[in-house]
Amino acid sequence: MSSCGIVYLVGAGPGDPELITVRGLKCLQRADVVVYDRLANRALLDYAPPGAELIDVGKEADRHTLPQAEINRLLVERGRAGKTVVRLKGGDPFVFGRGGEEALALVEAGVPFEVVPGVTSAIAAPAYAGIPVTHRGLAGGVTIVTGHRADAVAEQETEWERLAAAQADGTLVFLMGVGNLPAIVAALRRGGRPADTPVALIANGTCPDQCVVIGTLADIVERAAGVIRPPAVIVVGPVVTLSEKLAWFRCWIAQ
Repeated sequence: MSSCGIVYLVGAGPGDPELITVRGLKCLQRADVVVYDRLANRALLDYAPPGAELIDVGKEADRHTLPQAEINRLLVERGRAGKTVVRLKGGDPFVFGRGGEEALALVEAGVPFEVVPGVTSAIAAPAYAGIPVTHRGLAGGVTIVTGHRADAVAEQETEWERLAAAQADGTLVFLMGVGNLPAIVAALRRGGRPADTPVALIANGTCPDQCVVIGTLADIVERAAGVIRPPAVIVVGPVVTLSEKLAWFRCWIAQ
Protein backbone atom coordinates (compact mmCIF):
# COMPACT_ATOMS: atom_id res chain seq x y z
CA MET A 1 0.00 0.00 0.00
CA SER A 2 1.38 3.43 -0.95
CA SER A 3 2.19 5.98 1.72
CA CYS A 4 -0.32 8.73 2.40
CA GLY A 5 -0.08 11.95 0.42
CA ILE A 6 -1.15 15.39 1.57
CA VAL A 7 -4.07 17.70 0.88
CA TYR A 8 -3.57 21.46 0.70
CA LEU A 9 -6.70 23.52 1.34
CA VAL A 10 -5.71 26.57 -0.71
CA GLY A 11 -7.49 29.92 -0.87
CA ALA A 12 -7.48 31.10 -4.48
CA GLY A 13 -8.31 34.69 -3.53
CA PRO A 14 -11.25 36.89 -4.56
CA GLY A 15 -11.05 36.66 -8.36
CA ASP A 16 -7.94 38.33 -9.71
CA PRO A 17 -5.48 35.42 -10.16
CA GLU A 18 -2.57 37.63 -9.10
CA LEU A 19 -4.02 37.82 -5.60
CA ILE A 20 -3.27 34.20 -4.75
CA THR A 21 -0.55 33.85 -2.11
CA VAL A 22 3.00 32.74 -2.94
CA ARG A 23 2.44 29.64 -0.80
CA GLY A 24 -0.75 28.79 -2.66
CA LEU A 25 1.01 29.12 -6.00
CA LYS A 26 3.85 26.84 -4.89
CA CYS A 27 1.34 24.20 -3.82
CA LEU A 28 -0.35 24.36 -7.23
CA GLN A 29 2.98 23.97 -9.01
CA ARG A 30 3.62 20.59 -7.39
CA ALA A 31 0.08 19.22 -7.33
CA ASP A 32 -0.82 15.78 -8.65
CA VAL A 33 -4.53 16.59 -8.30
CA VAL A 34 -6.37 19.93 -8.25
CA VAL A 35 -9.96 19.92 -6.99
CA TYR A 36 -11.41 23.34 -7.76
CA ASP A 37 -14.58 25.36 -7.24
CA ARG A 38 -16.51 27.70 -9.54
CA LEU A 39 -15.16 30.83 -7.82
CA ALA A 40 -11.51 29.86 -8.25
CA ASN A 41 -10.12 31.65 -11.32
CA ARG A 42 -9.50 29.08 -14.06
CA ALA A 43 -6.27 30.86 -15.03
CA LEU A 44 -4.71 29.43 -11.86
CA LEU A 45 -5.05 25.91 -13.25
CA ASP A 46 -2.31 26.75 -15.75
CA TYR A 47 0.19 26.62 -12.85
CA ALA A 48 -0.51 22.95 -12.20
CA PRO A 49 2.07 20.54 -13.67
CA PRO A 50 1.34 18.97 -17.09
CA GLY A 51 -0.63 15.80 -16.54
CA ALA A 52 -2.09 16.85 -13.20
CA GLU A 53 -5.64 15.62 -12.65
CA LEU A 54 -8.05 18.60 -12.69
CA ILE A 55 -11.43 17.98 -11.07
CA ASP A 56 -14.23 20.55 -11.28
CA VAL A 57 -16.57 20.21 -8.29
CA GLY A 58 -18.65 23.25 -9.26
CA LYS A 59 -20.74 24.43 -6.30
CA GLU A 60 -23.05 27.11 -7.64
CA ALA A 61 -26.14 28.23 -5.78
CA ASP A 62 -28.80 25.50 -6.15
CA ARG A 63 -26.45 23.34 -8.26
CA HIS A 64 -23.54 21.32 -6.97
CA THR A 65 -21.47 19.28 -9.41
CA LEU A 66 -20.56 17.14 -6.38
CA PRO A 67 -22.26 17.18 -2.98
CA GLN A 68 -19.98 18.18 -0.09
CA ALA A 69 -19.83 14.64 1.25
CA GLU A 70 -18.56 13.44 -2.13
CA ILE A 71 -15.94 16.19 -2.23
CA ASN A 72 -14.75 15.09 1.21
CA ARG A 73 -14.58 11.48 0.04
CA LEU A 74 -12.64 12.50 -3.09
CA LEU A 75 -10.03 14.39 -1.06
CA VAL A 76 -9.59 11.47 1.32
CA GLU A 77 -9.36 8.97 -1.54
CA ARG A 78 -6.71 10.89 -3.48
CA GLY A 79 -4.77 11.66 -0.32
CA ARG A 80 -4.73 8.02 0.75
CA ALA A 81 -3.47 7.12 -2.71
CA GLY A 82 -0.29 9.08 -2.01
CA LYS A 83 -1.21 12.10 -4.12
CA THR A 84 -0.36 15.74 -3.51
CA VAL A 85 -3.81 17.28 -3.67
CA VAL A 86 -4.72 20.96 -3.91
CA ARG A 87 -8.26 21.82 -2.93
CA LEU A 88 -8.54 25.20 -4.65
CA LYS A 89 -11.28 27.34 -3.17
CA GLY A 90 -12.39 30.89 -3.98
CA GLY A 91 -11.46 33.45 -1.33
CA ASP A 92 -10.29 31.92 1.94
CA PRO A 93 -10.98 28.25 2.80
CA PHE A 94 -12.21 29.10 6.30
CA VAL A 95 -14.49 32.04 5.41
CA PHE A 96 -17.76 30.38 4.38
CA GLY A 97 -15.70 28.02 2.21
CA ARG A 98 -16.53 24.81 4.11
CA GLY A 99 -12.81 24.29 4.53
CA GLY A 100 -13.36 23.35 8.16
CA GLU A 101 -15.64 20.49 7.12
CA GLU A 102 -13.08 19.21 4.65
CA ALA A 103 -10.30 19.47 7.21
CA LEU A 104 -12.33 17.50 9.74
CA ALA A 105 -12.96 14.77 7.16
CA LEU A 106 -9.22 14.55 6.51
CA VAL A 107 -8.45 14.39 10.23
CA GLU A 108 -10.95 11.58 10.72
CA ALA A 109 -9.41 9.68 7.78
CA GLY A 110 -5.86 10.23 9.00
CA VAL A 111 -4.83 12.14 5.87
CA PRO A 112 -2.26 14.94 6.41
CA PHE A 113 -3.38 18.40 5.35
CA GLU A 114 -2.32 22.03 5.39
CA VAL A 115 -4.45 25.16 5.26
CA VAL A 116 -3.18 27.92 2.95
CA PRO A 117 -5.19 31.06 3.75
CA GLY A 118 -6.42 33.21 0.89
CA VAL A 119 -7.53 36.81 0.41
CA THR A 120 -11.24 36.87 1.20
CA SER A 121 -13.63 38.79 -1.04
CA ALA A 122 -15.20 40.23 2.11
CA ILE A 123 -12.16 42.50 2.40
CA ALA A 124 -10.77 42.59 -1.15
CA ALA A 125 -13.94 43.44 -3.08
CA PRO A 126 -14.69 46.50 -0.94
CA ALA A 127 -11.02 47.55 -1.17
CA TYR A 128 -11.19 47.42 -4.98
CA ALA A 129 -14.30 49.60 -4.78
CA GLY A 130 -12.49 52.15 -2.62
CA ILE A 131 -14.20 51.02 0.59
CA PRO A 132 -12.02 50.26 3.64
CA VAL A 133 -14.11 48.02 5.89
CA THR A 134 -12.67 49.79 8.95
CA HIS A 135 -11.80 53.48 9.10
CA ARG A 136 -11.06 55.76 12.03
CA GLY A 137 -14.11 57.83 12.87
CA LEU A 138 -16.44 55.76 10.66
CA ALA A 139 -16.10 52.09 11.59
CA GLY A 140 -14.21 50.53 14.45
CA GLY A 141 -15.16 46.99 13.54
CA VAL A 142 -16.43 44.72 10.79
CA THR A 143 -18.77 41.73 10.89
CA ILE A 144 -18.82 39.19 8.05
CA VAL A 145 -22.14 37.40 7.63
CA THR A 146 -23.47 34.79 5.24
CA GLY A 147 -26.40 36.19 3.29
CA HIS A 148 -28.11 32.80 3.42
CA ARG A 149 -29.07 33.56 7.01
CA ALA A 150 -31.82 35.80 5.71
CA ASP A 151 -33.65 32.77 4.29
CA ALA A 152 -35.37 32.15 7.61
CA VAL A 153 -35.30 35.71 8.86
CA ALA A 154 -38.77 35.47 10.36
CA GLU A 155 -37.52 32.73 12.68
CA GLN A 156 -34.34 34.68 13.48
CA GLU A 157 -35.79 38.10 14.22
CA THR A 158 -34.00 38.50 17.55
CA GLU A 159 -30.69 37.48 16.00
CA TRP A 160 -31.04 40.06 13.22
CA GLU A 161 -32.01 42.79 15.67
CA ARG A 162 -28.85 42.06 17.65
CA LEU A 163 -26.77 42.05 14.47
CA ALA A 164 -28.10 45.41 13.35
CA ALA A 165 -27.66 46.97 16.78
CA ALA A 166 -24.25 45.47 17.58
CA GLN A 167 -22.64 46.99 14.52
CA ALA A 168 -24.52 50.30 14.52
CA ASP A 169 -21.15 52.07 14.38
CA GLY A 170 -19.38 49.40 12.35
CA THR A 171 -19.45 47.69 8.97
CA LEU A 172 -21.52 44.69 7.93
CA VAL A 173 -20.29 42.59 5.01
CA PHE A 174 -22.61 39.96 3.55
CA LEU A 175 -21.35 37.16 1.32
CA MET A 176 -23.68 35.05 -0.85
CA GLY A 177 -26.54 37.42 -0.17
CA VAL A 178 -27.63 38.89 -3.52
CA GLY A 179 -30.62 36.59 -3.83
CA ASN A 180 -31.72 37.56 -0.33
CA LEU A 181 -31.04 41.30 -0.64
CA PRO A 182 -34.67 42.40 -0.02
CA ALA A 183 -34.86 40.21 3.10
CA ILE A 184 -31.49 41.46 4.36
CA VAL A 185 -32.51 45.09 3.90
CA ALA A 186 -35.88 44.57 5.56
CA ALA A 187 -34.33 42.74 8.50
CA LEU A 188 -31.72 45.45 9.08
CA ARG A 189 -34.41 48.12 8.95
CA ARG A 190 -36.48 46.23 11.51
CA GLY A 191 -33.33 45.83 13.58
CA GLY A 192 -32.94 49.59 13.81
CA ARG A 193 -30.63 50.56 10.94
CA PRO A 194 -31.76 53.93 9.49
CA ALA A 195 -33.10 54.09 5.95
CA ASP A 196 -30.24 56.38 4.91
CA THR A 197 -27.53 53.88 5.91
CA PRO A 198 -25.09 53.64 2.96
CA VAL A 199 -24.93 50.34 1.09
CA ALA A 200 -22.71 49.06 -1.71
CA LEU A 201 -23.03 45.95 -3.85
CA ILE A 202 -19.86 44.78 -5.57
CA ALA A 203 -20.13 42.11 -8.25
CA ASN A 204 -17.12 40.24 -9.66
CA GLY A 205 -14.87 42.04 -7.22
CA THR A 206 -11.20 42.52 -8.24
CA CYS A 207 -11.93 41.36 -11.80
CA PRO A 208 -11.94 43.47 -15.00
CA ASP A 209 -15.75 43.29 -15.11
CA GLN A 210 -16.21 44.44 -11.52
CA CYS A 211 -19.45 46.37 -11.08
CA VAL A 212 -20.37 48.53 -8.10
CA VAL A 213 -23.82 49.84 -7.17
CA ILE A 214 -24.07 52.36 -4.34
CA GLY A 215 -27.20 53.44 -2.52
CA THR A 216 -28.87 53.27 0.88
CA LEU A 217 -31.09 50.80 2.68
CA ALA A 218 -34.01 52.81 1.30
CA ASP A 219 -33.17 52.32 -2.38
CA ILE A 220 -30.44 49.69 -2.85
CA VAL A 221 -32.86 46.91 -3.83
CA GLU A 222 -34.25 49.03 -6.65
CA ARG A 223 -30.81 50.26 -7.75
CA ALA A 224 -29.32 46.77 -7.86
CA ALA A 225 -32.22 45.12 -9.69
CA GLY A 226 -31.11 43.92 -13.11
CA VAL A 227 -27.59 45.26 -12.55
CA ILE A 228 -25.96 43.05 -9.93
CA ARG A 229 -25.71 39.29 -10.33
CA PRO A 230 -23.83 36.80 -8.14
CA PRO A 231 -21.09 36.53 -7.08
CA ALA A 232 -21.32 39.80 -5.21
CA VAL A 233 -20.49 41.31 -1.83
CA ILE A 234 -22.86 43.54 0.13
CA VAL A 235 -21.31 46.25 2.33
CA VAL A 236 -23.44 48.17 4.83
CA GLY A 237 -22.20 51.14 6.83
CA PRO A 238 -20.75 54.67 6.70
CA VAL A 239 -17.46 53.48 5.12
CA VAL A 240 -19.35 53.10 1.84
CA THR A 241 -19.29 56.90 1.50
CA LEU A 242 -15.51 56.79 1.02
CA SER A 243 -15.90 55.03 -2.33
CA GLU A 244 -16.50 58.31 -4.15
CA LYS A 245 -13.01 59.54 -3.20
CA LEU A 246 -11.07 56.29 -2.91
CA ALA A 247 -12.32 54.21 -5.85
CA TRP A 248 -9.06 53.49 -7.69
CA PHE A 249 -9.84 50.38 -9.72
CA ARG A 250 -11.28 50.79 -13.20
CA CYS A 251 -14.78 49.39 -13.10
CA TRP A 252 -18.38 50.29 -13.66
CA ILE A 253 -19.87 52.25 -10.76
CA ALA A 254 -23.62 52.73 -10.99
CA GLN A 255 -24.83 55.63 -8.80
